[in-house]
Amino acid sequence: MSSSSTETSDTHLLADSYQRVRDFSEQIAAPLSAEDCMAQSMPDTSPTRWHLAHTTWFFETFILGSQPGYKAFDEQFSFLFNSYYNSLGEQFPRSQRGLISRPGLKRTWEYRRHVDQLLLELLRSDKLPESLRHPLEVGLNHEQQHQELMLTDVKHLLSCNPLYPAYQSNPFADTEASANRWFDFDGGIVDIGHPGSGFAYDNELPHHQTLLQNFSIAAQPVTCGQFIDFINDDGYKRPDHWLSAGWSTVQQQNWTAPLYWRKQDNQWMQFTLAGLVPVDPDWSVSHVSYFEADAFARWSGARLPTEFEWEHASHQASSGHFADRLIKKGLAIHPTGSVTANDDGPANMFGGVWEWTSSSYEAYPGYKPPAGALGEYNGKFMCNQYVLRGGSVATSSDHIRKTYRNFFPADTRWQFSGLRLAR
Repeated sequence: MSSSSTETSDTHLLADSYQRVRDFSEQIAAPLSAEDCMAQSMPDTSPTRWHLAHTTWFFETFILGSQPGYKAFDEQFSFLFNSYYNSLGEQFPRSQRGLISRPGLKRTWEYRRHVDQLLLELLRSDKLPESLRHPLEVGLNHEQQHQELMLTDVKHLLSCNPLYPAYQSNPFADTEASANRWFDFDGGIVDIGHPGSGFAYDNELPHHQTLLQNFSIAAQPVTCGQFIDFINDDGYKRPDHWLSAGWSTVQQQNWTAPLYWRKQDNQWMQFTLAGLVPVDPDWSVSHVSYFEADAFARWSGARLPTEFEWEHASHQASSGHFADRLIKKGLAIHPTGSVTANDDGPANMFGGVWEWTSSSYEAYPGYKPPAGALGEYNGKFMCNQYVLRGGSVATSSDHIRKTYRNFFPADTRWQFSGLRLAR
């Protein structure tokens, strides 16, 4: 095959990937009303309509904007839908995105159609400059990140409604409890970070080596049943298990259980994307902060793994559930993913819950952020955050990899975040 025909094939594959990712965002939004798509339930979340517009702005700005003669769909959108790229101009305040009632949902769909048509024409004409291939791949992965946020944000939004409405009503429960086992790993020098084949974010680089001590890691994530034991032992009332900042947060926020849990008739209930359901003790506990994860680990006589221990152990791990598979079946409502047994290594490390690690989010040795605006994507957030690994039930399957580094502040609870113990 000639080099030109190979490039053509690659470009057409990119076109197919672009169409698939963009279509999936629309599939996520399909069960929502226009009112659902506008509301913002807290400063950390964004309206669905904003996610749909912002991901479109990304492609327009970084791909179409570099094409000769391109005219922006609406010049005002660069202010409304720029998230945090200071080098590209001023942004509308994140905490007030729910106040942007115009452009409306119809105009947002028009914006997406406009950008999609032009970008697909560019890809299918085989005229995409090589310099734009990486920004396009970043854009596709960026939209997949926002697809997960669309689900977590709308879950938080619907949880604020006293009627506890369901995002989708299809029941889905596929849980299997596994024994509380541990896997031992020898210490030594191990490889960490993305090896360089395939897509990775800059914060997964460079590939390097680090020294680990001998450690053990739990066979499964902590379950709801185990967390109930922590609650029943006054886990939220005893400061000796908590970091000082965590205990202050517990007092200020009046935390008594994971987010979305509530007691009804002496039974724990949990708000899910299917509405309010009884807490299943075999589900992985989800929507807990780093503070809660760390306190549970201390109460258990264990600790959280470092991100390097987690990555090393993940090479023997099995997979979990993934949102893109579930939504296509109309089943994207399971709150955490299932726990399954695995005799060869830790279970359910991918696609169940994001697992908190004890590692602060910081640069790998030799890290250099990319030049230009894309250099603002990850590096500037390396402060006051902790790393989570593994992906969740809301993460697309082809967006998950062993080296992926998610990160959030220690009090974050609205993501599908859980924990796995180490010692």
